[in-house]
Amino acid sequence: MNGESVRVLVADDQALIREGIASLLSIEPGIEVVGTAADGRAAVELALATTPDVVLMDVRMPVLDGLRAAELLRERLPACRVLMLTTFDDEEYVVRALRAGTGGYLLKDLPPKDLARAIRLASAGVDQHDSAVLQRLVTALDRSPVAATPRVDLTDREQAVLRLIARGATNREIAARLFVSEGTVKNHVSNILSRLGLRDRTQAAIYARDRGLL
Repeated sequence: MNGESVRVLVADDQALIREGIASLLSIEPGIEVVGTAADGRAAVELALATTPDVVLMDVRMPVLDGLRAAELLRERLPACRVLMLTTFDDEEYVVRALRAGTGGYLLKDLPPKDLARAIRLASAGVDQHDSAVLQRLVTALDRSPVAATPRVDLTDREQAVLRLIARGATNREIAARLFVSEGTVKNHVSNILSRLGLRDRTQAAIYARDRGLL
């Protein structure tokens, strides 16, 4: 493998799935599988020993579940991106994974080539989420009760942009709603993420929901 290969660790408690994923990834160009783990604790320990670029992590695993393992890796190995790869698309799991700072939430029915692409993008800092997962997140946001709006260090226009982000609007749609250019919207989004210490639009949506800004 060359120095530009994405180094991946696969964590899944089912041996057949774990080894199958590892075998499929090992033949993908630009991807190197550095190890496999059968539970969350083993995944954390192996990741600390091998420093992979990306960890593919199942949600439900013995000893330590994947979500807690993802939280520990964020604390102890912040340069490593964690991709949740699971059969479960429960809203609770999705929200917990996003709060844990994972780089994506994918379902196991995606094609191998799409999984390899998601790993490469995650390594480059681009979050990857299954479309069904995003729909569940939007549904959860829509159902959330509205709380009292706290003081937020954003301008009125930035709060308006944040609300539209939380409702799933694209930059083009936000620009049309607010009668500004897409470039202006991009600047607002960048400022919002920076001021609130958030990584991406999905975390911004969670932030808006938690603070009753919808």
